[in-house]
Amino acid sequence: MANFGELVLVLGDMYIPQRACSIPEKFKRMLVPNKMQHVLCTGNLGSRDQYEELRNLAPNVHVVSGDYEYNSPGLTLPSHSHQPNTPNPTTQSAQYFPETKVIQVGEFRIGMIHGHQVVPWGDHESLAMIRRKLDCDVLIYGGTHKNEVVEHDGYYHINPGSITGAFSPASTTKVIPSFVLLAVQGPKVVCYVYELIGDDVDVSKTEFTKQSDGEIMTG
Repeated sequence: MANFGELVLVLGDMYIPQRACSIPEKFKRMLVPNKMQHVLCTGNLGSRDQYEELRNLAPNVHVVSGDYEYNSPGLTLPSHSHQPNTPNPTTQSAQYFPETKVIQVGEFRIGMIHGHQVVPWGDHESLAMIRRKLDCDVLIYGGTHKNEVVEHDGYYHINPGSITGAFSPASTTKVIPSFVLLAVQGPKVVCYVYELIGDDVDVSKTEFTKQSDGEIMTG
């Protein structure tokens, strides 16, 4: 059996049930519990139930707060989003998600932020400032609902998009459901982007390696 190293599922902007009913079935079949070692979520889950589902997928789950987070202080979601046995998000005792987070996987420091803090949204110069502040090799971000894998100044910015294809007021076109899977083996990363286009799952791949001097090389 092939050794893919540590598998890191990267997803976000779910908005379940506010803007989407569920993760697409074809994606659900791919998200097998305990096949991944880490889950990184860029936020806007929609409900505590979604958080619990992520916790069932991998032993290490890391979430940063979105701009429409179910457990954000002072935020009241529409009443239809309160599911049975789910406490009101403004009164539940669940810990709030942080604005940013940095984790170590293999030889990579991976930083996380939702992305609504970035002006303009998705701007790579602004994202680079955050990456430098977090002192990370790879910055994971969301907010735009459009996936991207971009090399910038010798580092990588990765946006998994919206795994549910949730509507975004920032998008003038239909949002394509997507997520990212990182296979990390020491200094090497293979980054897979999964998109649901119609009834078909399309996969693209990017590889990059961290050199001994800290520089990241593509391919």
